[in-house]
Amino acid sequence: MTVLGSAETFKRDWLDGFVTAYGRTVRKVPDAYGVIGRQVPRRGKVAVVIGGGCGHYPAFAGLVGPGLADGAVVGDVFTSPSAEQVYRTARAADGGAGVLLGYGNYQGDVLHFGLAARRLAAEGIDSRTILVTDDIASGPAEQAERRRGVAGDFLVFKIAGAAAERGDDLAGVHAAAVKANANTRTFGVAFGGCTLPGAAEPLFTVDPGAMELGLGIHGEPGVRTVDRLDARALADELVDGLLPELPAHDGRVVVLLNGLGRTKYEEMFVAYTRVHERLAAAGLSPLHTEVGEFVTSLDMAGVSLSVMVLDDELAELYAAPCDSPGYRSTGAVLERVEAESTVDGYATDSTRGGVLDRLLTSALESIEDNEAELGRLDAVAADGDHGLGISRGMRAAVAAARHAEASGACVPDALLRAGTALADAAGGASGALYGVLLAETGAGLRGLPEITAVALAEAVDRAARAFVQLGGAEPGEKTMLDAIEPFRVTLRAEADAGSGLARAWRTAAAAATAAAAETANLVPAKGRAARLAEKSKGHADPGATSFALIVTAVGAELGKDG
Repeated sequence: MTVLGSAETFKRDWLDGFVTAYGRTVRKVPDAYGVIGRQVPRRGKVAVVIGGGCGHYPAFAGLVGPGLADGAVVGDVFTSPSAEQVYRTARAADGGAGVLLGYGNYQGDVLHFGLAARRLAAEGIDSRTILVTDDIASGPAEQAERRRGVAGDFLVFKIAGAAAERGDDLAGVHAAAVKANANTRTFGVAFGGCTLPGAAEPLFTVDPGAMELGLGIHGEPGVRTVDRLDARALADELVDGLLPELPAHDGRVVVLLNGLGRTKYEEMFVAYTRVHERLAAAGLSPLHTEVGEFVTSLDMAGVSLSVMVLDDELAELYAAPCDSPGYRSTGAVLERVEAESTVDGYATDSTRGGVLDRLLTSALESIEDNEAELGRLDAVAADGDHGLGISRGMRAAVAAARHAEASGACVPDALLRAGTALADAAGGASGALYGVLLAETGAGLRGLPEITAVALAEAVDRAARAFVQLGGAEPGEKTMLDAIEPFRVTLRAEADAGSGLARAWRTAAAAATAAAAETANLVPAKGRAARLAEKSKGHADPGATSFALIVTAVGAELGKDG
């Protein structure tokens, strides 16, 4: 991924854009790479000034606003701001009650913020420092002072800002921030490295089948490489790392699942349910949960999990309202929340049941075996999700059919339920069209004393008509219909010629397979693929291909019965 901007001017350019966008909230410090709140300085109030290198938005400038920081100073990408920049920003924010300087525990930041504090003191401005040290992967517990500051920066700054907004003096604001830092732990994981502005390659790469545990936020790789984990196992890894590190508590915590720049919010939510379950099982009550981007690392792919243990004071301060470009809170105190689980309604055991269950299970296995290829075909001119969607829909169809047959439903009724489940689970146009094929075939067989080749051919005729009415496709337009129609015609001819059901079906499936392959010579005229019609030339239609796979697998299973 390319990060926009020039390496030489990135700090200036993004800061200019930030202040232009949020000028109603923040303003630039004259002659400095820093920002302060629009109403800052405020006489008699402790000024909380935070900072570090850029590349971490919304940390640090995005956290300037009432109830959070009064000012923020930024350095070049992943580089400490200079002592001069820190001094100018702190001087601009000072309202006469002293300045709390907050930053992560990195040598450059320690030196430059320390030099700025000395200069402030020489001018009679009192200051204190809060050094954030939340990263458990960067040092042993007995040497916590050596640890880095990562996503816990946000939690500590939130507490400090609330204490200052409450009117605490400098010693009180510092004490609250020190307590927050002592009660905060973070553990993170990277799936891919970040790319500096102007660079052609990322700072580090991660093998597609691996992940780096214990990453930093300055482009450092992790401290340990492990095989890529799914969302549930990843949540377990993060929680298992943090639980032994947490200080004594009464169960109340703030939980922060932080994205590092490239990980989507939806992906983080996938992992969060398990995080919540594990914390609750350990006796913790997340009173506040934050899922999003708070301390990033440019375009790094990865997440970190932070937990801050609360006492009465920290609970009050964290619940206080704040308003900044990067984070807002109304101050509402949340009660304990139970983990939610959305259930698809079709969960069942893995034992195959009746005839429809067996047929659809064989079709599902064929689709799953070819899921990647179906996705590849769909990606040629569309969005590449056909294999994933049909696999998901077929799993729901199998489960619904299994449950229906176990409950005594006949094949037609089980087909109807399977079709409804497939359409619901798969979504999209393909899901709806496959759903109507199953449901209408079931409707065509309802009430018959026996399912014969002729009866089945008539039911498939009915389903094909419904398919055309719903989808509006015509033969030759490179859609699923280009496999359905030869299947339907061949099945009807075989039935009329007196073939048995299994033979008629297998012959029709062979016709569908050949026709699906022939769609490579067509160009699409319907749906999203029509926009890139010529690009799809030479590639078979994914819907026609999946239909051929399904009917072929069903035919093979029918053949087992003779």
